[in-house]
Amino acid sequence: MYRGRVVYGAIEEVVFGHPAASAIPEQMDRLRANRAFLMVSGTLSRETDEIRKIQDALGPRCVGLFDAMPAHTPREAVVAAAIAAREARADLIVTVGGGSITDGAKAVQLCLANGIDDVDGIERIRVHKGTAPEMAAPTVRQISVPTTIAGGEFSAIAGVTNRRIHVKEMLRHPLVVPRATILDPAITVHTPEWLFLSTGIRAIDHCVEAICSNETHPYADAQSVKGLAMLADALPRVKANPADLDARMDAQIGTWLSMGALSAGVPMGASHGIGYVLGAAFDVPHGHTSCVMLPAVMRWNAPVNAERQMVVAAAMGFPGSNAADVLDAFIRALGMPRSLSDVRISPEHFDGIAEQAMRTNWIPRNPRKISGPAEVREILLLAA
Repeated sequence: MYRGRVVYGAIEEVVFGHPAASAIPEQMDRLRANRAFLMVSGTLSRETDEIRKIQDALGPRCVGLFDAMPAHTPREAVVAAAIAAREARADLIVTVGGGSITDGAKAVQLCLANGIDDVDGIERIRVHKGTAPEMAAPTVRQISVPTTIAGGEFSAIAGVTNRRIHVKEMLRHPLVVPRATILDPAITVHTPEWLFLSTGIRAIDHCVEAICSNETHPYADAQSVKGLAMLADALPRVKANPADLDARMDAQIGTWLSMGALSAGVPMGASHGIGYVLGAAFDVPHGHTSCVMLPAVMRWNAPVNAERQMVVAAAMGFPGSNAADVLDAFIRALGMPRSLSDVRISPEHFDGIAEQAMRTNWIPRNPRKISGPAEVREILLLAA
């Protein structure tokens, strides 16, 4: 008998296949918002006319622009954006960019609501030992136009990096999830190929770790299995023809589905747990952490969940095959890194990574029990 609960989040709408420049003003009308603060990709802002098109469509309703959010969402940039949004008297944050910008805006919402205007203030709102502190709920919310496909725009969690200790820390509040997400495949053509495809592997990682979780259930499976099948079909089509907007749309919808299980309470496992550490401590791009770790985690978990791993292989079009092998071949075919050495991490770092990973939220929920750093090190050796 299944046990669990599904909590429906605070997402109100997902708009897909409409151009961002027309969909954003329509959302502002719906939300009765008048002062949009844009948090956008610096590359899109400086090297394309996409942001200018959005600004033109908004006219005087655009009251500010922040385009300086580095990868992994450092505290310093979050605070700078929050100060700018407060000075602009924003009533809505609009993000156009990848996961670091989406997460940055989630953190900005909490900074605005809780009067945080310096880096140390983030201590008051971050998750400690798995528990979010009491805090004021955000009143200035966000809508998001993602340009990558890791799926953070469907989550009420933000990862913010504390550069002083090189750790990515979690912020969580039910209302930080964007009120609306706009999936516009055309705006993603500017995203570098490696970034689009590797964040697609991140979305695959969401599906796979959900399918393989000891805590999954049919409602979550329905989304994870379909999302995985769509992503496995779409990503090679995007690589073969970067101008194929139908393939990009399929990848975006697959990503939306990939977040369903996590939103429905199914935890991630060791790939996500170790990936957090690789990102914060070694600056490995978010998507690349999944490219490197997911097949190794599958191999290590196989003694306890071989049956669930068969579901993964079948959804990717290879029924009866070894899921770790299928994932390995798939990631290689997209030209992504496949080992820790590929992302310049050597065995001398493994003990430190293993110690830090034990402190993440996901390692304790891995389907095969991880009792201590020595077992994390076994997984790292499989990925070496």
